[in-house]
Amino acid sequence: MANIASAEKQRRQAEKAKARNRAGKSTLRTALKKARTAIAGGDADKDTLATTYSVVDKAAKSGLIKENTANRYKSRIAAASKRAAESK
Repeated sequence: MANIASAEKQRRQAEKAKARNRAGKSTLRTALKKARTAIAGGDADKDTLATTYSVVDKAAKSGLIKENTANRYKSRIAAASKRAAESK
């Protein structure tokens, strides 16, 4: 337990940030999983990919993931989608 007011405030802020980060990471993972599942199932359309890209970009913008990581995710999703489309 913090004895100093500023330390108590920092604890509260960290708790809120942790909750925000966990929710954001969960949303990101869910979007990536949906995209990968759709691509594997062969029913990935432009809306699915656009939604995934949007979630990834928002995660990078808010600092949940780094910009390069976001670009890597998007590149891999695009490449998988392209491979799936060519194999039809």
